[in-house]
Amino acid sequence: QVQLVESGGGLVQAGGSLRLSCAASGRTVNAYAMGWFRQAPGKEREFVAAISWSGGNTEYTDSVKGRFTISRDNAKNTVYLQMNSLKPEDTAVYYCTADNALISFYNPPRDEISYDYWGQGTQVTVSS
Repeated sequence: QVQLVESGGGLVQAGGSLRLSCAASGRTVNAYAMGWFRQAPGKEREFVAAISWSGGNTEYTDSVKGRFTISRDNAKNTVYLQMNSLKPEDTAVYYCTADNALISFYNPPRDEISYDYWGQGTQVTVSS
């Protein structure tokens, strides 16, 4: 079974930075698109960022544009989320995800239902 394991979360003050990592383990599959979602207490899980297989195409939700950068290293089966200028509203559990559909090779989807594998999440807390 494919597993995605997030790491890098923690507590940071507003304006600080964190880098999240998500490594795939277990059975190797083609993760044509990978992405990050997040869920704050009392809120629905929301899209954050996604990246195509080559890294050439990325998508971001408006609230993180200019602050977050998604990247991937296919040799390590790992996707990253560099988060700069963090705000208290970024506080959430962050989940990584992977899409095994070939159609996502060029354009990573933004909808949760498109993704096939999910990590358990890593907590990011941003204090004022």
